[in-house]
Amino acid sequence: MRDEAALLVADVYEAAGALRRLGERTAGTEGLTQARWQVMSAVSEDGLTVPQVARRLGVSRQNVQRVANDLVQLGLAAFTANPDHRGSPLLALTESGEVALARLAERAEVTHRELFGDIPEDEIRATRTTLRRLLAALDRHEGG
Repeated sequence: MRDEAALLVADVYEAAGALRRLGERTAGTEGLTQARWQVMSAVSEDGLTVPQVARRLGVSRQNVQRVANDLVQLGLAAFTANPDHRGSPLLALTESGEVALARLAERAEVTHRELFGDIPEDEIRATRTTLRRLLAALDRHEGG
């Protein structure tokens, strides 16, 4: 079991790296980075504070703040008043940001159909279930 677990961890890291590179290429088609794409996705349904985005993405607040500032400067997002906390505004997409995110989602969907086309849906679902169980175990291990 230990060897299989170690191989799984290595495979997950390899897949994560390949998916990150693919994400950078995909985001680049819209003149964005994967980090900007991830932040835009995180705030696409509801405005969130920078700390909320950081927790959701599992990255530092400082990195999200830098990316959020970039998105605001590009006109893809805006800070809005937060009724729950005056000192921590909400980041939300602008109309231009929504359009850019929709275009990226369309490109990603085409790529996903190509990548996963030969893998049966029940295998994809089973893999997701296993990964979600692993993530839950990691959260428990980290005390989250």
